[in-house]
Amino acid sequence: MNERLKIYMAGLENHFQEIPENRKQLLLILIDYIKLKLIEQKVTSLVFICTHNSRRSHFGQVWAKTAAVHYGLKDISTYSGGTEETVCHQNTLDALVRAGFEIKKQSNLKNPEIHVVYDNQTEPIVCFSKTYDHPDNPARQFAAILTCSDADENCPFIPGAEIRIPLTYEDPKKWDDTNQKETKYDERCRQIALEMMYTFSRLTKK
Repeated sequence: MNERLKIYMAGLENHFQEIPENRKQLLLILIDYIKLKLIEQKVTSLVFICTHNSRRSHFGQVWAKTAAVHYGLKDISTYSGGTEETVCHQNTLDALVRAGFEIKKQSNLKNPEIHVVYDNQTEPIVCFSKTYDHPDNPARQFAAILTCSDADENCPFIPGAEIRIPLTYEDPKKWDDTNQKETKYDERCRQIALEMMYTFSRLTKK
């Protein structure tokens, strides 16, 4: 694990008490789903869904995978998607860099593939904006995790999903053109990191 990222995550482990009880109840649904997959020795596929697949869903994809690796859990695959394709927003990437990740854009296309590196010895997390039913995402036997209220309302049924979990977060987009953008993106990045670390900490004795 990248050293700066290790320090960032170690700091979060002492703050699980910040998560409200109503959020922990939602996370328990996710914990129980992953636990069952581990017991059955099956790959766990988690798809984080937001309208534009630009901000919160990417935070979810990246932090769920990183937390799983941190706690030594294998066969955890994470993905993201939206109800429409846009681009992984630069403010999202900047917040991940500030948390300790390395970001490598693979092209200069409008919607480039992004490699998010948490450990130089392992394969990066691949991010780019796409719809949730994109061929790169699983078509069946996955958990659909709704990270925004619009996607939650507009996607009452997600084909192939075994479970649908409305784990919504406030959108940092509203601060894109303000002097608070770094603060607000860092807050959302940290909140999602904290909740994903809490989730996977409950599945291991690490």
